[in-house]
Parts: sequence; structure tokens; C-alpha cells
Amino acid sequence: MIGANSRDRELRARAAAVIPGGMYGHQSTGLLPDDYPQFFARGDGAHIWDVDGRRYLDLMCAYGPNLFGYANPGIDAAYVRQLGLGDTLTGPTALIVELAEAFVALVGHADWAMFCKNGTDATTMALTTARAHTRRRIVIRAKGAYHGAAPWCVPRPAGTLDSDRSHQIVCDYNDVASLEAAVAQAGDDLACIFAAPFKHDAFIDQAEPDPAYARRARALCDATGALLVVDDVRAGLRLARDCSWSRIGVQPDLSTWGKCIANGHGLSALLGNDKARKAAATIYVTGSFWYQAAPMAAALETLRLVRDTDYLERIVALGERLRAGLGERATAAGFSLRQTGPVTMPLFLFDEDPDLRRGFCFASEMLERGVYTHPWHNMFLCAAMTEADIETALDAAEGAFAALKRQAPTLSPVPKLAFLTTGGTR
Repeated sequence: MIGANSRDRELRARAAAVIPGGMYGHQSTGLLPDDYPQFFARGDGAHIWDVDGRRYLDLMCAYGPNLFGYANPGIDAAYVRQLGLGDTLTGPTALIVELAEAFVALVGHADWAMFCKNGTDATTMALTTARAHTRRRIVIRAKGAYHGAAPWCVPRPAGTLDSDRSHQIVCDYNDVASLEAAVAQAGDDLACIFAAPFKHDAFIDQAEPDPAYARRARALCDATGALLVVDDVRAGLRLARDCSWSRIGVQPDLSTWGKCIANGHGLSALLGNDKARKAAATIYVTGSFWYQAAPMAAALETLRLVRDTDYLERIVALGERLRAGLGERATAAGFSLRQTGPVTMPLFLFDEDPDLRRGFCFASEMLERGVYTHPWHNMFLCAAMTEADIETALDAAEGAFAALKRQAPTLSPVPKLAFLTTGGTR
């Protein structure tokens, strides 16, 4: 396929001259199969088109922001209407109040809301609020959990100092004893415990939260006066219409939101309870574009759809059908495919594939058949997908498994993923 990527190759060459590394962050295809396009032209519903005109069913949903479909008519109409009235103004519009009210009404633990642009903004605000509230320094977070790209939490340390990540203790997700040991180590300096809604680390199997672990995190925060933070930037609104840990009966003090809350328009949020209200009012956080009105208009329409439609039940049903169908086809082809995480945010990994050579081959074969999957990052389902789309994905998978079976005996290691088996860093 890469021979046909003429426009994509041209843009990559131009980007290499003016963008460090050619592309950066999670949108870079540097750790994806070589035939994956880097640049896209448009999206509609559940589909995207690359710059060379090829159409894909998109199981990445822009890494999460697409919840109700690319170019959703109602959401985008609300956005465009507000653009005609004003977007970035000298002060916020009334929409910021309406949106905060809508979030407080939707999310069980929330008594207030603050808005920003990126998930990293929201998680950093949560950490700052917790430290302001407790007047303590230490944050506990799970090893391998992703909470953004600021120096305090970025997974790649280039350009940062050890001091940027000081006053942090890591524990093992879902390991109560490890969590308790971390709290004991923090002593009377514990500001907060950060929790992912489920274990969604890259390159490894996902795991649902153990209710005992979640309840213990809540109890330890209550006992020490620390704040419990659930980072729902990635999973918010795909697992529940409330904070994700509401499914297991645990409410945090703070929660962070982003990606899909405005269906892809730039907006993130920090929500909190009354315990943390005074501290949140004392921290200084701001941004030139944090108060833009058009994304807030889009978010209000997104939250209306969250409240008033069966979107969640539909994507769960589609996810269950995809999981069952993939399992059947993998078994028929003689492969053991591990499917982990919530069905609305699936991850596929092959047994006996430590360097992901099988996963890379399978992903390339799916791409060749018009379905954009990911070989090592969790994927996302959206409400624009249909049963026919799932059948398209399953038909593509049947062909991809057959192609993988033919190629498996001669597959070579993937050089760009050598760090998975050599212990290096990416």
C-alpha cells in the first residue's frame, strides 16, 4: 500500500523540514506500521479519508474525541452558530455557566466545574488543586498510567528534570498492598491519589478496576485527608454517563475530562466536590483560549445527546458484537487473540507475540481492507457506528487473519519496537 501514498509521502517530506521529527506526540505514526498514513483529509461519521483519498472505518476515533461521529450535524451546527456570535472574547459568554451547570447535573460527585483545553491542563489543575487544598506535596499514581504530557507526568523524560517528577510515588494498579505501602511511604505529606478509570497502559493488556482497590483508595484518602482524583480524560462518557468509577460505587473528590466532551472541539474540564472548592478558587490557572464559546456550545449539545439518547447502550452492544466476532474468527484461523478492556475501548493483542510482529501484520492487513485499527493502543467505538460497520470490520478481520496465517512463519521482528524485548525506552 505504501507505494500508493504519494500525497502522504510528499507531506511527510515537507513536514520533516519544518516540524521536529516530522510529527510529534501520539499523532505520530513513528511506532505504527510503515503503510499507515500520517495525514488525513476529512472525517464523516465513523469514517476518515487520508490525503490520498482512501476511506477507512476508524476504530481510533481520533484517539477518543469522536463520540457522536465526525462532522456531527447538530453538534457542529451549535459550534458554527456560536462562531457567528463570538468565540474568543474579552470575557466568557453565558455558555460557561450553562456548561458548568450541565456537568454538575450530570456527574454525581461534581459541585463545580472549571474548563481548559487539553487533558494535560485538567490533570495538572487537579494536582495543583489537591496540593492547595492539603498544603502537601506527594501524589501517588499507578506505574505506567498516562496522565498527560506536562513535565510532572510525561512518559518520555527528554528535556525534563528529575525534580519535575519529585514528590511522586508509584504503585501497581489494582494492587491494594502496593497502594497501602505507597500511602505509608507518603506519611503526612500525601496530597492526592491519581487513579485511571481502568488500566489502559500502552503495549500491555488492559484491566478493569478492582472494586476493592477503588474502595481502598477512597478510604485511604478519607483517612489521610488527601484527595482522590479519577482521570477520566480518555474514558469519560464511554463507560458511563457519570464518572467512570461510579460504575463500581466509588466517587472521587476531583475528576478530569477531555477528548470527547465537545465531540472533538477543543475543550477539557476539571470537576470537583465542595471539599475542594475553596482550593480550586485560590489556584491561578488560565489560558487565552480556555474560555472560547464555540466549543462550549458544542459541549452543551454533546451533553444533551449523552442525556437524551441511548448512545452508550448502542456502542456497548456494538462492542460486544465486535469482541465476539473477532474471537470467533481468530479461533477459526488458529490464533489466540487477547481482547481486553471495556468493549467500547478495546485492545487486541496476540499470544506469543512479545515484539508485536503479528499485531503489526494484522493491523496492516486491516488497513488494507479499509479498517483503521491500532496494534498496541486501546481503540474507541463511537455512536455513529452501525451494525453494518461492525460486520465490515469482522469481514476485514477474517481476511486479515487469513493473510496473517500465511505470513506468520516468515514474519521478522519489528525494528521500531525492539525496545519491547530489549528493555530499552521508546
